[in-house]
Amino acid sequence: MSIELSPKAAEIVACARTLLAVGGYNSFSYADISASVNISKASIHHHFASKAELVRKLLVLYREETRAGLAAMGQQITEPVAQLRAYTGYWAACIRDGSAPFCVCAMLAAELPAIPAEVADEVRGHFLDLSAWLTSVLTRGAAQGAFVLKTSPEAEALRFMATVHGAMLSARAYGDPEIFASIVEPMMHQLTTE
Repeated sequence: MSIELSPKAAEIVACARTLLAVGGYNSFSYADISASVNISKASIHHHFASKAELVRKLLVLYREETRAGLAAMGQQITEPVAQLRAYTGYWAACIRDGSAPFCVCAMLAAELPAIPAEVADEVRGHFLDLSAWLTSVLTRGAAQGAFVLKTSPEAEALRFMATVHGAMLSARAYGDPEIFASIVEPMMHQLTTE
């Protein structure tokens, strides 16, 4: 389900994405976007009738972007260990340079009880997409002897995902991007050794 956006709507979505990554769903309003994008609140409502609609569309696009990125990486990097390293390397770089210091869906997952249902559905969808991808990478890697899994690929995928998101949170809490790698690297080592 691809969403076509006008240039101004795309600018609004980009602004909202930044605001979400920094503070979550309840940390911003249309007034914040208005000031940043230099557009009236009424004009934002023209593009997105509600904040829930804006964030839902943002997440639809985020999920499409993530799926496309993982598919492209899979075509460029075929070795499962290298795929997981590329995935964690992407987040390490984003955290280090501040371009995407936190997964938007991980931020919103913490707010699930307090966000609109249509937004929560997209957040859950992202986690399902990501765990399915991780499960497939871990399954292939285990079959090739590249990974030593202590539990099922599905359980290991959930552990991997939780570790990566926890590492993001720790890097943010300590204000130290290098903490991300210090948490993720031991997990990679455990997956690749007996």
